[in-house]
Amino acid sequence: MKLYSAKQIYKADQISIKKEEIGSNELMERAALQLFNWMHLRMQGAPVKIHLFCGIGNNGGDGIALARHLVDHGYNLEVYVINYSEKRSKDFLINLDRLKDRKVWPHFMNSDDELPAIGREDIIVDGIFGIGLNRTPDDWVIKVIQHLNNSQAFILSIDIPSGLFTDQGPENFDAIIKSNYVLSFQTPKLVFFLPETGGFIEQWEVLDIGLDPEYLMQTETEYELIGKNEVLTLYKPREKFGHKGTYGHSLIVGGSYGKIGSVCLSSKAALCAGSGLVTSYVPRIGYTILQTALPEIMVLTDLEEKELTEIKFDIEPSVVGIGMGMGTSDVSIKAFASFLEQNKFPLVIDADALNILSKKKELLKELPEKTILTPHPKELERLIGSWKDDFEKLKKVKEFSKKYNCIVVVKGAHTIVVYNDKGYVNTTGNPGMATAGTGDVLTGVITGLLAQGYPALDASIFGVYLHGRSGDIAVESTGFQSLTASDVIDNLANAYLDLFKLPEQPVTEEENQSNQ
Repeated sequence: MKLYSAKQIYKADQISIKKEEIGSNELMERAALQLFNWMHLRMQGAPVKIHLFCGIGNNGGDGIALARHLVDHGYNLEVYVINYSEKRSKDFLINLDRLKDRKVWPHFMNSDDELPAIGREDIIVDGIFGIGLNRTPDDWVIKVIQHLNNSQAFILSIDIPSGLFTDQGPENFDAIIKSNYVLSFQTPKLVFFLPETGGFIEQWEVLDIGLDPEYLMQTETEYELIGKNEVLTLYKPREKFGHKGTYGHSLIVGGSYGKIGSVCLSSKAALCAGSGLVTSYVPRIGYTILQTALPEIMVLTDLEEKELTEIKFDIEPSVVGIGMGMGTSDVSIKAFASFLEQNKFPLVIDADALNILSKKKELLKELPEKTILTPHPKELERLIGSWKDDFEKLKKVKEFSKKYNCIVVVKGAHTIVVYNDKGYVNTTGNPGMATAGTGDVLTGVITGLLAQGYPALDASIFGVYLHGRSGDIAVESTGFQSLTASDVIDNLANAYLDLFKLPEQPVTEEENQSNQ
């Protein structure tokens, strides 16, 4: 699913209006009807008090149009207009007149007005600001927003939580509505998935308001949302006459005294992701551990007992995953640098190998094209420098990706795979995966997919999705607190099977009667 910018959505509005030969107020009416239908389906005329807060632009116009439909169906409604400017959008005024025709007079709130009482059992509909907001609201409007957030009432936001910018980071976090539910027109917004801003959206849903499908299809976006439908197109089925050599050879390099477990996790994940062969390269202390824990894999060792001092092997792997538990001692840094200078294989780089790259940035020039880097936030900061907000972070990641022709997997609640100017936002995963070793598992999964012949970008996108989906399946039986990295590996098989599961169909009345 494409994630459109505010400018692209505005353009889609204009093209739709022109092609369909309708007025902008008719498009607003279409949006309001979708909002009303969503609410009415769930509320069924319940007498709960609804407080509808509108701005004076087009987002407010959507809210005023919604108010008219709610009034027509007998809902208990109070309408408040946040009078933050002298200007009014044309469509807002049209819908305001229509509402007044029904003898409904909104409360126009100004800076010195008393804040309305809102009960915990009430519902707030937030239509104050839309996707066009480009500055922090005035102080008195911020007080209104804080009043709504502190009310403990259920907050439903129209299109985007008021106070959030669509294409830049927030300037004042107190100026943002904390939404329980967002009904987003045509597409979700990138800010729903970023660490700084995602916490303001508890749940979201897309309402299709019928914007021009040709424009939406042909328009390229900077970001795409990755779900099951997107990764199904990447999946490579197994061949009947394939053998273990057909599906590649993964070499997992890493480990040090006390940190051999990370290599175990990566190696097993590569195997369960489908790599035909897996070899681990570790210090000598890891030999017995790996041969005992993972009988399916092969093991090569360094001459040194407790850490890697030389990375040399006489096999021809399809891909090398490197860095897990390796440490950053002087000898390990020297071993890694020497390996990069001689390496001719595709790479997936994680953990301490990333930390070495951040210390010795000249080594970045030695990376093969489309090397995959999998940093967590701190590792990323060491690589690209600090950032003021998530948008600057993503801009820096794109510049880094282009400079070194590499793929960067920006790990987080919604992991984003970045290559050149494009980002792919993952939709799977859960808070239970914030636990030791899950990053090692992800490296193994991506390495295993790359070994099977998936292109590097596809392996990254698909690997992140599978990893998260496996965690989602696992957490159903473990709960968030008890989920472990091994649970994620153990459910990779279920994540693959889930790709081809059809949604359960509702039982028809005839089927229900025949079962009785």
